[in-house]
Amino acid sequence: MRKYAQIALASFGALALAACGSSEDASEDAMADNVEIPADEAMTDVEEPVADAEAASDEAADAAADAEAAAEDAADAAADAAADVEAAAEAAAE
Repeated sequence: MRKYAQIALASFGALALAACGSSEDASEDAMADNVEIPADEAMTDVEEPVADAEAASDEAADAAADAEAAAEDAADAAADAAADVEAAAEAAAE
């Protein structure tokens, strides 16, 4: 009885897999000729990008000003730290 149940289950599984299968040939549907187009063909209607000279110069000027302000702040902080070290050294020497 057990042997018949195993054969029945195997037969049912084989039939279920066969029923879900498809007999269409998918290799003809998706060929490289009809799926992808060359990049040159895709870019024919696209205009060349143009850099905005005013925006680039404004951004560069802002970045330079920010860098200069940061450098001045760092120089002031370094001068304050050096003054503190000198004061501490003088206090320790007395």
